[in-house]
Amino acid sequence: MLPKPRHDLAYNSLDYETLPLVKPTGFREYDARWLHFRHETDGSVTSEINLLGMRALGLGLGTFLHQRGVRPDVVVGHDYRAYSAAIKNALITGLMAAGCRVHDIGLALSPMAYFAQFHLDAPAVAMVTASHNDNGWTGVKMGCEPPLTFGPDEMAALRDIVLDGRVEEREGGALIHHPQLRKAYLDDLKKRAGRLGRPLKVVCACGNGTASAFAPEVLKAMGADVVELDCELDWTFPHYNPNPEDMKMLKAMSRKVLESGADIALGFDGDGDRCGVVDNEGHEIFADKIGVLLARDLARRFKDAKFVADVKSTGLFNTDPVLRELGAVTDYYKTGHSYIKRRTTELSAIAGFEKSGHFFFNPPVGLGYDDGIVSAIAILHMLDHNPQMSMAALYRSLPQTWGTPTMSPHCPDEEKYALIDKVIAHYRARMEAGKTAGGQKIASLITVNGVRIVLEDGTWGLARASSNKPELVVVAESPTSEAAMRAIVADIQQHLASYPQVGEYNQTI
Repeated sequence: MLPKPRHDLAYNSLDYETLPLVKPTGFREYDARWLHFRHETDGSVTSEINLLGMRALGLGLGTFLHQRGVRPDVVVGHDYRAYSAAIKNALITGLMAAGCRVHDIGLALSPMAYFAQFHLDAPAVAMVTASHNDNGWTGVKMGCEPPLTFGPDEMAALRDIVLDGRVEEREGGALIHHPQLRKAYLDDLKKRAGRLGRPLKVVCACGNGTASAFAPEVLKAMGADVVELDCELDWTFPHYNPNPEDMKMLKAMSRKVLESGADIALGFDGDGDRCGVVDNEGHEIFADKIGVLLARDLARRFKDAKFVADVKSTGLFNTDPVLRELGAVTDYYKTGHSYIKRRTTELSAIAGFEKSGHFFFNPPVGLGYDDGIVSAIAILHMLDHNPQMSMAALYRSLPQTWGTPTMSPHCPDEEKYALIDKVIAHYRARMEAGKTAGGQKIASLITVNGVRIVLEDGTWGLARASSNKPELVVVAESPTSEAAMRAIVADIQQHLASYPQVGEYNQTI
């Protein structure tokens, strides 16, 4: 029996090689994310999980599945990082020890693992990926009810099983390799994509991440003239982290569009479940605005269409006159791919959208999970449906708003949620006292996920705790002016600066 996990093992110790290390904060709201190793400036190494800890996670997940009465068939894949295959193999040993039949699909995108659940009739998934996190991070996206992934209740139950050492070893473990899954996944995408009806030159940006082995092939099969940007697999990520929400990647996409004369640039994150867009004029378009454009396109095709958007997203989902005329309605919900995916399924919405670029399309467009390549296909189909308009012209057809990128000041995992509770209390007290924020009266507070401070002219600013990193999240938008948007950002930043736990921002506006 594997010893009970520890959370305080030194990297260069005998215990690190003989005992499982699992830091409790790695069990996040809807997936698991740990710093596997990071070299510090003093020569030491920080680590939050080791290979034996990952074996303990596998044992815990297998135990969880048996306790919930889930048939123990688990799809497992890994992203393209130097250490991901080793971590996956450690996870597999734990799953097999728990009596699970493990279906190893090898190098994969997260959506390929979700696809494999349907293709192989396997109810559970454990995809080894740190998504867009920096090198050194690892993690696992898990689920046992396709197309859904774990939420807070499942993650808390799994955490307790693992950390309390309440794992159960069983007979019957097996390992089955499925080298054909890559082709089956790509064939399904190509069938959904069909052929473009207009010539389009497309920059395909992959940040040297896992999508490099998938996205260019699908876009070429559609008939697009593909200009590849950083599509060579390289786990050092030599240019930038594959994160289409990060301005460094978006700026690289912009330069390539202008240099090549492309109609659009599509950028994919490290595990291929998100897609970012730069238009033909080199302007980056935040994913929530792309979501509004896609909602317009879908609402024209599906009567009385229903959508879901996260609380970081633009208010245009509710105020856009085109969507209103088409009878579309949007439900705003908690940020997080697991939350929006589940809400989209519960409401039978045709699609769900996150500002981070996670898009969820229910049949017939997709299978309910987030897939950056399915999103790219939908975006190119939207251009196909508007043959007289460029991507920039489509974007300009939206009512103008002024918005920020996602800003992420550091805040320790152990303190970020309690700190946000204090921020909520601060703005609630100001509203009740009739005080202003950003120079305006506070009209309402939306606290479904952090606090979205809505001002009297429709300007809003959001502060919430990140679900997968030791950070806070700050976003703002104004339908009236850039000055109003900057004013609410300054107000939030000034208040956050009063807390010593809050660090520097990774973005500026």
